[in-house]
Amino acid sequence: MVRPAAMRLGAKQAPSPIAQQVRTVRQSPFQRPAGPTHSHVQPMAQGSSGFGQAAPSFSTQGGWTKALTSVGIIAATAIGANLFFNRETRDGLSVHESSYLNSTFSYLGGGLTVTGLSAYALHRFGFSARLMAANPWLVLGVGLVASIGGMMGAQALPSSHPLKVPAWLLFNVSQAAVLSPLFFLHPAILARAGLYTAGLMGSLCYVGATAKENQYLFLGGPLLAGVTIVALSSLAPMILPTTAVRTLMATEAISLYGGLAVFGGFVLWDTQKILQHAKMVEAGMRPSDPLAESIGLELDFINIFTRLVQILAMRDQRRR
Repeated sequence: MVRPAAMRLGAKQAPSPIAQQVRTVRQSPFQRPAGPTHSHVQPMAQGSSGFGQAAPSFSTQGGWTKALTSVGIIAATAIGANLFFNRETRDGLSVHESSYLNSTFSYLGGGLTVTGLSAYALHRFGFSARLMAANPWLVLGVGLVASIGGMMGAQALPSSHPLKVPAWLLFNVSQAAVLSPLFFLHPAILARAGLYTAGLMGSLCYVGATAKENQYLFLGGPLLAGVTIVALSSLAPMILPTTAVRTLMATEAISLYGGLAVFGGFVLWDTQKILQHAKMVEAGMRPSDPLAESIGLELDFINIFTRLVQILAMRDQRRR
C-alpha cells in the first residue's frame, strides 16, 4: 500500500486508498446530534414508513420557476468554474482516455442507481426506522466494516475475478443502508439536492477533464488532511457533551460546508487521477479497471449529496 505522503508524487505512482477509506466516515443520517444541531434530523425521525410521510408540505406554485432558476445557477456555476480554474486547457483527450473515462462514468451511474434503489427498498421494508433506533456506534462500526471491505475488494481484485462485482455490490448496498433514513425527508428536498449534486459534479468533472495534465494531482495531500478533519467533525456530536453548544455548532459547520469544499476538490483530483491511469493503461503500466476508478467519484457524489440534503433540510426547518 502506498503511504499517504506519496499522494503528492507524480504520474507514475498510484494514489493511496486511505483517502477513500476516510471518505466513508461522514455525517450519516442515523446520527443524532445534541443541542441546536438536531433540528435538521427531526424530520427524518418523524415518519415510520413510506416516502416522505411526515415531511413538511411544499407549495407547487412557482415550481417550474424554481427548477429553471436552479438549472440556470448550475449552468452559470459550471461556466464560471471552467473560466476560473481552467484558463489554460489541455489538448483534446485521446480515444483511449475518452473511452476509459466514459467506462468509469458508466460504472458510476450504475453504482449510484444500485445505491438509490437499494436505499428506497430498505426504507419501504422498515429498515430505516430500525436503523434510527439502533446504537449509532454499532451502526457506524458495521457500516464501515461492510463499506470499506466491499470497497477494498472491488479495488484490489482483478477485473476477471468472480468476486469483484459482488464486492462492488456489497459496497453499494452498505452505502444504501446508511442512506436509507434520508427517505423520511420530503421528496422535493432529495430531488433538489440530487440536481445540485449532479450539476456540481458535472461541472467539476468537466474542469478536471479539460485542465492541463496533472494540474490538480498535487491536491492529494491537502485533501487527505481536510477529509480527516471533516470526518472527525462528523463524529463530534457522538462524543461531545450536550452542553458544548458552540463547539457542536462549529463542528457541524466544518462537517457540512468544509466537507462540500473538500469533496469538491476530490472530484477534480479523482477525475485527473482517472486520466492519469488511462495513460498508464495505454502504456501497459497497469491493468484497466474502470469499476475501481468509479468508486472514488461515487464517494464524492454521496458525500456532497448528503451534505446538501442536510443544508436544505436545515433551511426548510428554519422557515417553518
